[in-house]
Amino acid sequence: MSDERGASAPRDDDPLHGVTLRMMVERLSERLGWEGLAEKVPVRCFENDPSVDSSLKFLRRTPWAREKVELLYLYTFHPKKARELAVKRRRGAGRPGRD
Repeated sequence: MSDERGASAPRDDDPLHGVTLRMMVERLSERLGWEGLAEKVPVRCFENDPSVDSSLKFLRRTPWAREKVELLYLYTFHPKKARELAVKRRRGAGRPGRD
């Protein structure tokens, strides 16, 4: 007998579950255009001769830029979840013993 509250519960609550970086970049570029994407995340791979493949290469090697793209994806396509995440991060940042 399996517990229904098991491993599937966090996935249901995670809007990024099953979403690849390629999917994020493609959807964001379709919604915002490359110019809009470069405005929100100012990196050269979005500004100069942008393509999905060049963006993926850069984002996979650059954690801070990837995090910005993931947050932009959340704010663009899942604003409620993005606000909840921001609140959790703010609350967690003020706790003693955290870096």
